[in-house]
Amino acid sequence: MTPSYDVVVVGGGPAGAAAALALAGRGRAVLLADAPGGPPAVGEALPAAARTLLRDLGAAATVPGDGHLPCYANRSVWGSAVPASLDGIRDPHGPGWHLDRPLFDRRLREAAAAAGAEVRAATARPAGRRADGWTLTLHGGGPAAGPGAGVRCRWIVDATGRRAAVATTHGARRLVGDRLVGLHLVLGAAPGPVDSTTLVEAVPDGWWYSAPLPAGRLLLVTFTDADLPAARTDPRLLRHRLAATGPTAARAGARPFPPSAAPARAAAHTARLDRVHGDGWTAAGDAAAAFDPLSSQGILTALYTGRAAGLAVDAHLAGDPRALDRYAAAVADVVTAYRRNHATYYGLERRWPGRPFWRRRHPTGPDAALSRPADPAAAGR
Repeated sequence: MTPSYDVVVVGGGPAGAAAALALAGRGRAVLLADAPGGPPAVGEALPAAARTLLRDLGAAATVPGDGHLPCYANRSVWGSAVPASLDGIRDPHGPGWHLDRPLFDRRLREAAAAAGAEVRAATARPAGRRADGWTLTLHGGGPAAGPGAGVRCRWIVDATGRRAAVATTHGARRLVGDRLVGLHLVLGAAPGPVDSTTLVEAVPDGWWYSAPLPAGRLLLVTFTDADLPAARTDPRLLRHRLAATGPTAARAGARPFPPSAAPARAAAHTARLDRVHGDGWTAAGDAAAAFDPLSSQGILTALYTGRAAGLAVDAHLAGDPRALDRYAAAVADVVTAYRRNHATYYGLERRWPGRPFWRRRHPTGPDAALSRPADPAAAGR
């Protein structure tokens, strides 16, 4: 007999786990399909405000938990050469975290399982849609699942990240606002005490981000546009550009570079779907709206939209005809606030007005961001 669920959540990151937590908390039969493989998530800072969301999800007792580093301050060199700092002591929620992302994601999935969701390390692909719901094939998930095992469900939550694999296959369009990419590298441990701050430094062709990781390592990321020379994954170019920075170079200077020292490149562009729900599906997290990492809101938004999507789907299945539209309006409000803040923060940096990276972020006419269909080449994929 084919297993049947109220909802299958496709994608086991923070948004997918949050959706599964919300649905299981409402008594729904939910399968969280966490696709195995893929590039490992690198470290990321989580603002202290996430404590409220984790509490609402019922996961605050175990997530984030031990194994992460505290984030006591955010430093920046932005708008001038004078460094600035925002201390966590001023945050009413306390300090944030420098996450061990694989550990954080795994604990969220464990919290979803403890709440009653079934969690499988499997790739779920919709195979057909009928009036009473979906049929999906699962690949992976252990021997019991079998190759290409099938399941049924009434609804799908698409939490597949920037791919929005379910939504874009079933009528939604991806709207892309820029061409930002990140080149990231993990540096080895350095002697002496760990600097527990994040650091953002603007440069003529983009900006740099660095933050500590467990075991004394350092995450180093440079952000630029995919079509600019600085986006090349050439280790010599990376070292040359790093040497031209200020505090970032000083922070990285005492650390050993990995033997290959070749940075990995990942999409970091602003994007959203033209609609976040359709016939039998709802999108959450980066699948619904993905933001420039400068916002430092990626995981926070994933948790918020994941929970909101789960609650909206539960209400819709219970007969509320407006639940999904309310969810769409909430996501639209988040995008509107993000666009306003994005323009404000990039507008503070005016030292290189003639450089392409900054000129693109200081529009003289109407802002066209998020208004055109996705261009995979422009997004650096």
